[in-house]
Amino acid sequence: MENLHIVFWLVKDISWCMIWKPLGIVMIFPTLIIALIIAYRTRQFMSELCHNLAIAVWITANSYWMISEFLHFDADIVTGNITYKHLAVIPFVTGVLILAYYYLWYKPRHPEEAETM
Repeated sequence: MENLHIVFWLVKDISWCMIWKPLGIVMIFPTLIIALIIAYRTRQFMSELCHNLAIAVWITANSYWMISEFLHFDADIVTGNITYKHLAVIPFVTGVLILAYYYLWYKPRHPEEAETM
């Protein structure tokens, strides 16, 4: 499943690069769904869960950014110098916070736990 996930992700990003709007938008769904399934399946290992959740929010941010460019609202102003494309930083930062939680809080308090499956 992890390997198929990479294929979907690459097709989504190639579609973005080539401006193949319908394919790029359609590929969001299998890419994100498989990322969430992988996170759910690895939930018993905090290391894997946190990293896989960070990947899921990364895909979310990446997909929003792609859609904003495809639908031409990426450069529209939200407020001040902030455009709609900049809103992708919210899920990107969410991923960083998930990993910060793992590395700065969880892992130091659970040194005996295995990091991977």
